[in-house]
Amino acid sequence: MSKKTVLVTGASRGIGKAIAVKFAKKGYNVAISCLHSKDRLMQTKRELESYQVSCLPFLGDMGDLDQCSAMFSQIRKQFGPLDVLVNNAGISYIGLLQDMPPEAWDKIIKTNLTSVFNCCRLAIPGMVERKQGKIINISSVWGVVGASCEVAYSATKGGINAFTKALAKELAPSNIQVNAVACGAIDTEMNQFLEEDELISLIDEIPSGRLGKAEEVADLVYHLGYKNSYLTGQIIGLDGGWI
Repeated sequence: MSKKTVLVTGASRGIGKAIAVKFAKKGYNVAISCLHSKDRLMQTKRELESYQVSCLPFLGDMGDLDQCSAMFSQIRKQFGPLDVLVNNAGISYIGLLQDMPPEAWDKIIKTNLTSVFNCCRLAIPGMVERKQGKIINISSVWGVVGASCEVAYSATKGGINAFTKALAKELAPSNIQVNAVACGAIDTEMNQFLEEDELISLIDEIPSGRLGKAEEVADLVYHLGYKNSYLTGQIIGLDGGWI
């Protein structure tokens, strides 16, 4: 029986890397991408291959359709069609909306939202042909309730949530499930800008009394990626009871 294949975007560190490791441990061949960090991406590749699976690394912009198409071409050549797509690539922007340069808006829309469109558009035909597949989008609680000083980020994640619900309805007749994980405060580099007192205040707001771990996100994503064909179109909060 041939190994299944997963693509995890934004997988050089943090949540994306943890997801890639989880699937590799479970015997999946893994394609991983990131935008800039070639050294980190290759380090992740070596780590994944230690689990006796094949790994295809790709350095490129998932918000660019040509680069995304080149990656999918390599994936098809090496592994065949995808079984699981995990759209994790994303960036944040913190600041007042009135001070946000238009090019920063364009960049976050392209990175966080257009990347999801590109990857889904390219993954869907192979999934429809085989009448099976899972798409999991990594979202945020701010896509549900919004965050002051993170308007653009909140807008992209809210877009991902609506995209997930709509695409799930479109693909359900083809036995393809689409869900999103709305992460709360997860202990990754993306949150390391916080001062110690800010971190303490944040943790005080979370009923579980701690930040989430990237591995906890990975466990949930893996679960969504391999079973339960009736669960689709859901935005699943993973936030320790915060929101």
